[in-house]
Amino acid sequence: MSATDKKQKLGGHTQLFGEQLVTLKDLHDFKNELLLEVKKSLKENTGQPTKKWLKTNEVCKILGVSITTLLTLRINGVLPYSKIGGCLYFDYEDILKVMDENKQLHGKTTKTRKFYRLG
Repeated sequence: MSATDKKQKLGGHTQLFGEQLVTLKDLHDFKNELLLEVKKSLKENTGQPTKKWLKTNEVCKILGVSITTLLTLRINGVLPYSKIGGCLYFDYEDILKVMDENKQLHGKTTKTRKFYRLG
């Protein structure tokens, strides 16, 4: 029985037997597959994007807002962005910062407010 006859497909992966040779290409392909699976798993488990810069539709999905609301946040200077060509990009860290700055505790904002004494 040849080495190719001994290969068996198990869940989309090829099983290797002791007398088979593993080439550098096989190792490289395995590494790439493994990295993709780890990245996918991390993204699914943390709920956080793996990219630093996000496009408009990705930001809308993360924040759960419409494109119009995101436009308002951008125009009012609440959410910083970068524009390259016709595409807008938002830094994920800036999104987290804005969310943290606008955090509310039972109807009260955690922003520091200035109070002035009258009289």
